[in-house]
Amino acid sequence: MSKKPYYITTAIAYTSGKPHIGNTYEIVLADAIARFKRKEGYDVRFQTGTDEHGQKIELKAQEAGVSPKEFVDQTAGEIKRIWDLMNTSYDKFIRTTDEDHEKQVQKIFKKLYDQGDIYKGYYEGMYCTPCESFFTESQLVDGKCPDCGRPCQPAKEEAYFFKMSKYADRLIQYINEHPEFIQPESRKNEMMNNFLLPGLQDLCVSRTSFSWGVPVDFDPKHVVYVWLDALTNYITGLGYDVDGNSDELFEKYWPADLHLIGKDIIRFHTIYWPIFLMALDLPLPKQVFGHPWLLQGDGKMSKSKGNVIYADDLVELFGVDAVRYFVLHEMPFENDGVITWELLVERMNSDLANTLGNLVNRTISMSNKYFGGVVANCGVTDGFDKDLITVALSTKHNVVNKMAKLRVADAMTEIFNLFKRCNKYIDETMPWALAKDPEQKQRLSTVLYNLVESITIGASLLAPFMPETAERIFKQLNSSERTMEELEMFGLYQSGNKVVEKPEILFARLDAKEVIEKVDEMYAARAKADEEPKEEEPVIDIDNKEEITFEDFEKMQFQVGEIISCEAVKKSRKLLCSQVKIGSQVKQIVSGIKGHYTPEEMVGKKVMVLVNLKPAKLAGVLSEGMLLCAEDENGELSLMVPEKKMPAGAEIC
Repeated sequence: MSKKPYYITTAIAYTSGKPHIGNTYEIVLADAIARFKRKEGYDVRFQTGTDEHGQKIELKAQEAGVSPKEFVDQTAGEIKRIWDLMNTSYDKFIRTTDEDHEKQVQKIFKKLYDQGDIYKGYYEGMYCTPCESFFTESQLVDGKCPDCGRPCQPAKEEAYFFKMSKYADRLIQYINEHPEFIQPESRKNEMMNNFLLPGLQDLCVSRTSFSWGVPVDFDPKHVVYVWLDALTNYITGLGYDVDGNSDELFEKYWPADLHLIGKDIIRFHTIYWPIFLMALDLPLPKQVFGHPWLLQGDGKMSKSKGNVIYADDLVELFGVDAVRYFVLHEMPFENDGVITWELLVERMNSDLANTLGNLVNRTISMSNKYFGGVVANCGVTDGFDKDLITVALSTKHNVVNKMAKLRVADAMTEIFNLFKRCNKYIDETMPWALAKDPEQKQRLSTVLYNLVESITIGASLLAPFMPETAERIFKQLNSSERTMEELEMFGLYQSGNKVVEKPEILFARLDAKEVIEKVDEMYAARAKADEEPKEEEPVIDIDNKEEITFEDFEKMQFQVGEIISCEAVKKSRKLLCSQVKIGSQVKQIVSGIKGHYTPEEMVGKKVMVLVNLKPAKLAGVLSEGMLLCAEDENGELSLMVPEKKMPAGAEIC
């Protein structure tokens, strides 16, 4: 029997900077849901990624002195590093600069234009650069952006618009007929009352005031506006094709079961995105969940406030699973959660070190002390056992019910209630007292067996939320993760198994004062680094050559070439021979760069070529041009490559 597909996505992270823990919360939440769905037997597809176009990125890149592509490459790499650090099990990391995505965005735009949903006009209004959004004067709050509270600037430019009102009634009807579509309920009411029912304005879907975006192929001075570009990642990442040649992944997984997003972008996902899908004649996602924010202290995290907490800082101090536990367990269903260093230490000590860590440690230690590590079910029971077993077997049902409603924090509470019940069971049965009476040896053995079995059940349910911790527990108990079906039975632990001889401390207790001191040192070091002037890039002065006239320069023909093959020149220590495609021609060019590039590294590069250099033989091999390079003071060479994507043969002028 084939597994039922389940497609879950996060919002794609904007590549304007390093994500803080509030941004990271979403990927951890999605990962926990994805892992739990896999445990339930679903064929899960989990997609995340990065949103990389727009005016804000273009400006950030200018400030950094790099090209937009270089800027997003670096930032996307940092985002992916943090997602991996947090042990997230995504199947696809999409980037909106991926070639296949950009191609489909252009085709989607053209299709919507051809069918009359998009038209050309002019936009005049207030524009918020950080949010990449236009607003009317009436939509501003105290003259500022209603979403982020920053100032907006007047803007007027030629633009293409999408006829939102054409689909508004159909969307209202859909939302009314599918009450589960927007969650939580408060988000649905906000969208209906504040945006849909008052009437939708047509949406600006292209820009001309900046160039960092997907070009409108039939009107190249326009680039596709960020939301039409970004939102379509959910289908392009599955191989959707406008022309009807979609990948089997799209046929299998669309419509999405869950779009998991922050509450600040709920409007784009529950109004714009469904309308785009209606225009493309595609089914709508089954559910959009707008989760609350994770706040630092009593306010939203921001670099300007100096209160940003990053995931890697937290991991360094607490470990990956402790951070996963905190962000998943401390976030309410609808209201914003709060993160403070003091609260982190408190949860680390009370829930992780004491309730869970101490439970596992005590159980293993007593098994070793009283039975040489052997765990055997002798079947000697009393009234305390029944309640423990009832709690252990009901936990799975409770967790499944909570997860079905996306109440992840409540699901984790159910699991820790089982661990707390285990601790209470120790207090009730008092193994240390039983150990003093030889006639109670079999009863003592049964008590420890019940503990090991209950902990194994709890750890099996904990695995989607804290995978590394669950695995460490299984290893120490000499048990393994239970399936959902097995979690309905008590007594599956193999009687006679041995636990490890020396228990490992799962979570060490921390001193709050010491942690705060480390945090202060970390922030001080970061502030100092920000204040210190950046070391200037070294410069090189070379001897000036004789001046040439413009007519001399005009004689030289420079073009973009694509290296289609490359090999080392035999009997030469320096030369590489490249076949370079320039327009419809292929030229053979010999270059003295063997010490700086391998033939494999050369293939596929777009390079700058002096095309009309008189052919000459180097080491007996004909060379029909010259590749342009830069050289530093140490003699290191770097090929000159075009900043933006350019076709082979493009003129350099």
